[in-house]
Amino acid sequence: MLMREPASFMGSKTVLIVVAAVIAVLAGAGALYLHFVRPGSAGPPPLTEEAKAYVKYLKLGPVEMKATDTYVHQTITEFNGTIANGGSRAIESLDIYCIFCDAYGQVVLRERAAVIKRSGRAFAAGETRSYRLAFDDIPQSWNDQMPQLVIAHIAFE
Repeated sequence: MLMREPASFMGSKTVLIVVAAVIAVLAGAGALYLHFVRPGSAGPPPLTEEAKAYVKYLKLGPVEMKATDTYVHQTITEFNGTIANGGSRAIESLDIYCIFCDAYGQVVLRERAAVIKRSGRAFAAGETRSYRLAFDDIPQSWNDQMPQLVIAHIAFE
C-alpha cells in the first residue's frame, strides 16, 4: 500500500527551502559588504605626524558665540574667532572639529569645518586670521556652551 504525504507537508517543505535560500543570499550579501566596506574608511584621513608636531604653533584666539533666529524659525549659531600661525611654515588648508556636548558631557555633534580654505591664499608664518563658523543643525540637547575646537587637518604649502 502506497502512502501519500499530506498536501500541507509538501507546502511547508517548499516554504522551508525558500526561507533557507533567502537566508543564504542575505548572509552572502552581508559577508561581501563586510569584506569590501571597512569601518571608518569613508571619513577624512587622520592628522599626520607632521601636522601633529606643528599644532603647537597654532593658537586659537578668543571665540565669540552668537545665535540668530531666521524668519523660517531656524537658529543659526555662529562662532567668530582668530587663529595665529606662530610657526615657520605656510599652510594651504586647515580644518577643525567642533565638538558639541549635552549637559552630561556626552557628544551630541562632531562637525568638521574649514578655517583656512585651499582655494584662498596660503596662511603665512607669523600671520593671524579671522574665521567664522556657522551651524544650523546643532541638536537641541546641546548645552549651549562653547564647543571644543580641535585641529582636524593641516595641509602645508
